[in-house]
Amino acid sequence: MERLALRYVERFATTRGKLADYLVRKARERGWAGEGDARTVAEDLAEKMAGLGYVDDRAYATAKAAALTRRGLGAGRVTMALRQARVGAEDVAAVQPAVARDRLDSALAFARRRRIGPFAPAPVEKVQREKHIGAMVRAGHSFVLARLIAFADPGQTIDVDTDSAIGPCGDDEPC
Repeated sequence: MERLALRYVERFATTRGKLADYLVRKARERGWAGEGDARTVAEDLAEKMAGLGYVDDRAYATAKAAALTRRGLGAGRVTMALRQARVGAEDVAAVQPAVARDRLDSALAFARRRRIGPFAPAPVEKVQREKHIGAMVRAGHSFVLARLIAFADPGQTIDVDTDSAIGPCGDDEPC
C-alpha cells in the first residue's frame, strides 16, 4: 500500500483525503487482506505522506483556487471544488481572501470566454441576458456582479469599486 501511495503522490498533486480515498479503493479492488481496517491504514499512510512533505493540502488548495479563478470560476465553485477534493475547512478558509480579491477579474475572464456583456459581439435581448446571468451565477459568481456584467453594453468598460459595490464576498455571501 505504501508503494501505491508513493507512486500516486509522485504523479499527482493531491490532498490527504484524496490519497486516502485512492488507497481504500485500491485495497478494495485487490481484496484487502492486511491487518486492521483499510480506511484506517490508508488515512494513517496519508498522514505519514503529509508529514514527509509529499502531500500539502494548503499548497494544493492555493494552486487549485488560483487555477479555477483564472478559468473564470467564482468563489462558490472554487469552494465546492476544494471541498470535493477533501481539503480541510481551515485550508479552504485560508485561500478565500485571495479568491475574494480576484473575483472581478475572474468574473470578467468568464464573461470574456462566454462572450457576455462587454464582450458580446452585439447587444442581447432580455431572455439571453437572463441566461448569461444564470450562467455566471452557476459559475459561482454573485448575482450582483453577474447582473452588473451582463447588463454592460458591448465594448463598455466595467468600472466598479469591488469592495463597496459587491461586498466582502459578493451579495453578503459568507466567505
